[in-house]
Amino acid sequence: MTKRHVSLPSDAAAGLQAFLDEVDERLSGPEDTCDVVRDVLVDLYGDREAWERWQDGGDVSAAERVRLQGYDPCNATVEAEYYAEKDEQRFKRSKHLQWLWRQFDATPMADNVDFALQFRQMLADHLFEEAGENLRIFKGVTFSYGHNITVGDNTVIHDDVHLDDRGRLDIGARVSLSDGVHLYSHDHDIVDQTEVSNFHTVVEDDARVTYDAMVRAGCTVGENSVVGARAVVQGDVPAHHVAVGMPARSISVKPGFEDVADPVPEDGKLTNHQSDREIPYDLPDDLDTFDEFGRDLGGPVNPHERP
Repeated sequence: MTKRHVSLPSDAAAGLQAFLDEVDERLSGPEDTCDVVRDVLVDLYGDREAWERWQDGGDVSAAERVRLQGYDPCNATVEAEYYAEKDEQRFKRSKHLQWLWRQFDATPMADNVDFALQFRQMLADHLFEEAGENLRIFKGVTFSYGHNITVGDNTVIHDDVHLDDRGRLDIGARVSLSDGVHLYSHDHDIVDQTEVSNFHTVVEDDARVTYDAMVRAGCTVGENSVVGARAVVQGDVPAHHVAVGMPARSISVKPGFEDVADPVPEDGKLTNHQSDREIPYDLPDDLDTFDEFGRDLGGPVNPHERP
């Protein structure tokens, strides 16, 4: 789809650029990331006066105190913090940046598309393992850590996409991820869902994953391929193929690419190579863990005999 260029008024653009430059410079410097994130959020939410009053020992209500404390990511927990196998050193910083990303997306400024795209590009440069140029990352995009993600140039990630980088997630250049897409890089054991395996998931250059589709951990979406809306990809989508359905199957080769694409299998079934892409990890012997389900996995139980 052809799009037109849109720009903000010059005064507005200058003010927003000054803010971006300031945040970028502080995140690149020696300051504690917690302090930077806290200061940015205090100002974005217009709470500087209340913050200073609280810091000076003034009275604040219990609700105000909770709100003001919440600007500091060191006073918050995120879901990935509970993952036993995470890299603690890398996660310490990525948690702070993820907190800034999510809280920014809850502000009115997140709907100012031109500014918000630039802000998320700047954050991606600090958070992702590798962030290409000219990324267009829209509102509500979430990720497990952020630091296990690479994205190529000119890729577009639309609203409410989930990028699970509990394993590793590589997204190529000129990729389009439509609204609601979920890319996974971890999987759970079929019997004991607390047992997690991590994998390397790849979306290659020029691929399109369309509305509300899911790509399971360890799959590759091939170059210039298309995944149809609400498809569930459980194997590798060959380059230049169109895959649709639950589970996704190849139904055709994109017109004009017949000479370079592998032929469509008779049944369209995608080959699964997940086992070749597992990322092993070790847990420390003294790790303090808990089972959130508290289930007895000893074998089948008659539901009428449950306590």
